[in-house]
Amino acid sequence: MKVMILTGSNRKEATSTKLAEHAAHFISQQGEKVTVFDLYKRPLPFYSPDEVYTEHEHLNELKQEMLAADAVILVTPEYHGSVSGVLKNAIDHLGQAHFNGIVVLSASSAGGAVGISSLLQLQAIVRNLHGINTPDWISIGGLQRKRFEVGYDGYEGGQEIEDRIHLVLEAFLNLARKIGRPAGAIQ
Repeated sequence: MKVMILTGSNRKEATSTKLAEHAAHFISQQGEKVTVFDLYKRPLPFYSPDEVYTEHEHLNELKQEMLAADAVILVTPEYHGSVSGVLKNAIDHLGQAHFNGIVVLSASSAGGAVGISSLLQLQAIVRNLHGINTPDWISIGGLQRKRFEVGYDGYEGGQEIEDRIHLVLEAFLNLARKIGRPAGAIQ
């Protein structure tokens, strides 16, 4: 199975990106193929329905990798109670062909205690693109974010949040394995 993780931060050392990398490591340890598409390292042009971006290398890579994915994780920082503009822009470049019948897990990193507003919005977007939302999500905030900051030194709550993340990732992988790729999807 191929898992695509799309991380939507425009910050070099974002905790949301570190969370995505942690998820990728866990998923690869489960024997699955995983790709992290970091929008900080591979920026995309601003979406416009009037433009055709056939020559944009990063956008072509994103579209190809999304079409090849059997399951997707969308990871965002929560900005002002919403999804990052960088992630929303990337999703706007995509369409139903990239999400239809695909299992999607939403995850966020918030400056406050949790990032539920961004997760609810991501799930609404996934539903509109005919993706299959997992029943659970990952939200880190407050002290939990320390685990994913540069210079992490093993603070007290690190194992608890890792256990929770691993539990959600296992459920996500199990659901994706059971549902599989939709018939007729591009491989």
